Amino acid sequence: MLLNEMMKVERSRHLQAAPYERSEQRQGYANGFKPKRLRTRVGELDLNVPQTRASDFYPSCLEKGLKSERALRLALAEAYVQGVSTRKMANLTQELCGIEVSSSEVSRAAQALDETLSAWRERPLEAMPYVYLDARYEKVRHGGQVVDCAILLAIGVDHLGKRSVLGVSVALSEQEVDWRKFLVGLKDRGLHGTELFISDAHAGLKAARKAVFPSVPWQRCQFHVQQNAQKYVPRQALKREVAEAIRGVFNAPTRQEAERQLDLLVKAYQDIAPRLAEWAVEAIPEALSVFSFPDAHRKRIRTSSMVERLNKELKRRTRVATLFPNEASCLRLVSAVAMEISDEWETGRVYLTIKQ
Repeated sequence: MLLNEMMKVERSRHLQAAPYERSEQRQGYANGFKPKRLRTRVGELDLNVPQTRASDFYPSCLEKGLKSERALRLALAEAYVQGVSTRKMANLTQELCGIEVSSSEVSRAAQALDETLSAWRERPLEAMPYVYLDARYEKVRHGGQVVDCAILLAIGVDHLGKRSVLGVSVALSEQEVDWRKFLVGLKDRGLHGTELFISDAHAGLKAARKAVFPSVPWQRCQFHVQQNAQKYVPRQALKREVAEAIRGVFNAPTRQEAERQLDLLVKAYQDIAPRLAEWAVEAIPEALSVFSFPDAHRKRIRTSSMVERLNKELKRRTRVATLFPNEASCLRLVSAVAMEISDEWETGRVYLTIKQ
């Protein structure tokens, strides 16, 4: 979007007239745009190259080849670090394209990007039988201090079995008030028909989910349950044995068999690991909701690993920033990456086969 905006500015200066401007100095006329896909090390960019009539014009940024590409990478990295500061970006466009772009012109480009991302975050939602919830953290400068801000994420699987990122938000914490605001936003946008939520057992998330969607079942992530169990194992020698016992519960063919395996686990460790047995009685049943759903779906909905994979991709793309100057710049980058991934999912193959 920034490159497109700069090319339009360069065309106006080449023609010595703004769009629709009457000027005696005019050196030609604008003649629409020609699409061009530019391959760079930061990915493929779909550009709209400005065309002219009665004038020889071609954007200088597309003539600089590898030098321009390197400048683009530096510009993008610096933009995210600086929160797309208009003053900084005006300087970077000088290096990138050899022309100065005013702060107001950069502001229009950034505003257009924010409007696109905001429209995506606020788009209407439809029925989503399965919804995954999770959070990750990024370092953000807030109030003169560096804090860990929570990136709240929601992914849905629709009735066609296709995945999409339903929502993204940046909050100062992962407390109930933050999760409740996020979930209310999803509900107000039309999220309905949810048959199961899949997430970890964060206290704030649990409380918010019960308040906003009280009648929807919840599946506690089995992977996180396995990890949490190790905190209650008193001896290192028992860790593998406990993990296999819990795995036996989760891999049982039916809910009844899983509950029988759980009873055996509790009795086996009642004396040698009482804290583990007490924890298992409360925690493991929260991870058995999956038995109420089709066998073919259980592997996909028993953990929140899909969100974990999204988080890894977000981390890969945000690590260039290291520290965000404000919440807005963090939300801008995370939204852009999430939107890109969501579009790929929606046009890709089916994640779950759901019979109507």
